[in-house]
Amino acid sequence: MGFRKTKFREEHSEVDTGPLNDILFILLMFFLMISTLANPNVIKMSVPKAKSDTKQKQSVVVSVDKNKNFYIGTRKILGDSLLPELKKYINEGDSVKPAVVINADAVTEWGEVVKVMKAARKLGATTSATVTGSDE
Repeated sequence: MGFRKTKFREEHSEVDTGPLNDILFILLMFFLMISTLANPNVIKMSVPKAKSDTKQKQSVVVSVDKNKNFYIGTRKILGDSLLPELKKYINEGDSVKPAVVINADAVTEWGEVVKVMKAARKLGATTSATVTGSDE
């Protein structure tokens, strides 16, 4: 029997990276596309800027009780000084129209409420009236 000696071949262990490259390329493309879609600032827009403060003006609360006493907030004022006292809270040159909320007792004469409304309108404010009191 003739046995041939075969030369011992070194075996090289290789990993085929072709499919790995394909997967990495697909993942890279996926993340690039998703990152452009997820970015909210993709469209550049010019947003207008205001020259003045755009906050809404706080409303002034004027209360009238059954004894014809006027209150701005919780401070009692005289009926004759209603316009000058309101002027402290309302600036006529404001671009935002201020609001005056009138709280009146149920037995208050409407003439007193109208007096507050006229003073507020003279200063350029909007008015709204509410009536509170017991149902007798």
